Amino acid sequence: MPAERMLPDAESAELLDLVRQLARNELAERAGQAEAAGDFPRDVFRLLGGIGILGLPYPERDGGGGVPYEVYLQVIEELAATWASVAVGTSVHILSCFGLAAYGTDEQRERWLPEMLAGDLLGAYCLSEAHAGSDPAAMRTRAVRDGDHYVINGAKAWTTHGGEADFYQVMARTSDERNGISCFLVPADSPGLSADPPERKMGLMGSTTATMRFDDVRVAADRRLGAEGSGLRIALDGLDSGRLGIAAAAVGLAQGALDQAVAYAAERETFGTPIIDHQGLAFLLADMAAAVESAREVTLAAARRRDRGLPFSRQAAIAKLVATDNAMKVTTDAVQVLGGFGYTRDFPVERYMREAKVMQIFEGTNQIQRLIIGRSLAAGVR
Repeated sequence: MPAERMLPDAESAELLDLVRQLARNELAERAGQAEAAGDFPRDVFRLLGGIGILGLPYPERDGGGGVPYEVYLQVIEELAATWASVAVGTSVHILSCFGLAAYGTDEQRERWLPEMLAGDLLGAYCLSEAHAGSDPAAMRTRAVRDGDHYVINGAKAWTTHGGEADFYQVMARTSDERNGISCFLVPADSPGLSADPPERKMGLMGSTTATMRFDDVRVAADRRLGAEGSGLRIALDGLDSGRLGIAAAAVGLAQGALDQAVAYAAERETFGTPIIDHQGLAFLLADMAAAVESAREVTLAAARRRDRGLPFSRQAAIAKLVATDNAMKVTTDAVQVLGGFGYTRDFPVERYMREAKVMQIFEGTNQIQRLIIGRSLAAGVR
């Protein structure tokens, strides 16, 4: 059964209906095969861009949809309930546009943002490095000023859309100070920019992940976003919103697993009755439903703070922590409900379970989320 939603207006309800129908008619049949083959669905992102999904939370003046984050996240949910790689990719693209939308000059936004928000150009986000995943201030990738250009050297690990994207939002060191990091918008066809072979992952095979190599990549100085040294601030600001995108993807994934489990339990019979009527199984499903709905509410509560211009860093960390941990539990329980069938690739719940695991890791591991939450609590009593 689809999630019950309380949306702010009729237009939002129509948008969610459109996305739900698109997921059912265009994505559902294709998702399993594409994941098994590791096919990157670039055409799906063009389709989403064409109907305005890839620019939803950005202002209409820049070519976006002007949609509240509360609504945008529920769009991510609907996509994730059918195809998590597409939902995660949408969230990553939205994150990749953040630096330009929030810190770019008027001229920069007018020049590049409309194509990005329309989905004509697909984005990737280059922050993590092999030795500095949870500590971005320890990055070694360096950008050195050379006249009207910067020359970038280094490597960025775990890049979603690595080798597939049309542009990369790149954080690189411009001074030896710990926070001396700047943000750049790098075209994919820049000489010296290359992608390693994609990572061989346990899930999200339809979402290409690769290390990006920067070997004397020359980037025009007017592609720097914000002032020199503001890159870490841009990255951290963007990650607050990006974590909400991953939280929403986790909620949608868990909802999809719950829907599969309920449908199976209503049809499967033992001892002459559907297994959903057996108390032990019904209680397990009830716990799954409670986990999904609680994760949804904590995620939307953080989104509403963002929409109102209130601080939401702690709430975003809580949402990411709760939603992804709950998704791991719900998808594991969905496999249990289906029994032996759940352990086979004939049903999607085993894929959902594999996909849930990485959501506890990227956009900051859940241990990092606990650190953020703990520091916020400590700061409040000092």
